[in-house]
Amino acid sequence: MSLFDRIGRKLKTDVRKLALQPITAVRDAVYTANGIRRGEISPIEPLKTLGATLGALAVVLALLFPIYWILTAALSSTGGSIYSSGGFRLLPENPTLQPFLWVIGDLIVPGYTVSMNVPLTDLAVVVNTPEIVMLDVSQYGVTTPSNFKGFLWNSLTVAVPTVVIAMCLVVPAAYALSRREFIFRRKVLFVYVLMTQIGGGLGVALLIGLYAVYVQFGINDSKLALAVYYAATAIPFNTWLLKTYMDGIPVSYEEAAVVDGAPPWRVVTEVIIPLSTAGLATVFIFTFLTGWTEFVVAQTLLTTENYTLPVGLYSLISEYSIPWARFSAFALTFATPIMLVYLFAQRYIEGGLSFSGMEG
Repeated sequence: MSLFDRIGRKLKTDVRKLALQPITAVRDAVYTANGIRRGEISPIEPLKTLGATLGALAVVLALLFPIYWILTAALSSTGGSIYSSGGFRLLPENPTLQPFLWVIGDLIVPGYTVSMNVPLTDLAVVVNTPEIVMLDVSQYGVTTPSNFKGFLWNSLTVAVPTVVIAMCLVVPAAYALSRREFIFRRKVLFVYVLMTQIGGGLGVALLIGLYAVYVQFGINDSKLALAVYYAATAIPFNTWLLKTYMDGIPVSYEEAAVVDGAPPWRVVTEVIIPLSTAGLATVFIFTFLTGWTEFVVAQTLLTTENYTLPVGLYSLISEYSIPWARFSAFALTFATPIMLVYLFAQRYIEGGLSFSGMEG
C-alpha cells in the first residue's frame, strides 16, 4: 500500500467518524441512562464527565471568541465590531455578505470557443475566450472586487515549490541523520539545532543581506527565489523533527527488509516512509504554512503584482482608514484553508510531534 493510499484511507476513516459522531453520542447517552437505571453505573460518573465536557467547551469557546469577533466585523454593513460607542454587541449590526462577495467576486472560470469559419489555408485559428462568471457580484453592489484570485495564485505558486524543494531535501537528510553514521555527523546535527534558533537581530541582518543579494542578481521579484528562501529556512527545524520521529522506528523493520533482499531505496520507500506518515504530514503542513503565511520577506522582496495573500491583506490598510468589514472578510477567507487542513490533519500533527514511529 502506497503512502497516499494510507493517508486517503485514514482521511476517509476520519470523515466517517465525524459524520457518525452524533449517532455515537446518542447511543452512549442511552447506554449510560440504562446503566444508571439498572444500578450498574454510578450517577456521579456521568456528572463528572458532563462537568469536564462543559469546562472544555468553555475553554474552546474562549479560544474561538477572537474568530467570532472578526466574523462579526466582516458581516457588519458598517464594518464595526462587538465593541462600539453604544457598548458591546454579540450580533453584527445590519448583517450583510457584501464584504465576502467583494473578496471572492473576481473568481471566474474561463471558457474557450474556437471559430471554425476560417479558410483551411489560413494558419491562424480564431479563438474566443469568454468569461463564465460563477457569481455576478455586481447585483449585490460590488463594482470593484478584490484581487483575491491574484493573491491566491501567487501564494500557491510560492507555497507549492516551497514544499517540493523542502521535502526533497528534508526526507533524505532526516533519514541519513537518523540511520547512517558518517564523518562530522554530530557537528552537522549541532549546526541544524543552531540554525533552528536563529532569530531576532540576526534574522533582521540576514534579511538585509538576502535583499541585497537578490537585488544584485535581479531575482528580488521572483516567486521561485522566494520559495527557495522559504525552503531553506524550513529545512533545519523540519529535518530535526522528522529525524527525531524516524529515530522511534525500530531498526528491526529495516533489518527484516534487508534479509528479504530489499535494496536500500526500497527499504526507505516501503518501510521508513510509510511508517513515518504522521511525521511526514507534520513536516508537510509546517513547510506549507511557511510559504503560505510568511509576510515580512514577501512584503520586502515582491512587487505589487506578485503579492501573496498576507501582503495582499496588509495592502488593504490605507494611510488614513482601514475597511474593517472587507479586511475581516479577507482575513477569514485567507485563514479558512489553514483551519480546514489542520482540522483534518490534527491527528497526524499530534502523532508527528509525539516522536514515535510505533502505531498504537
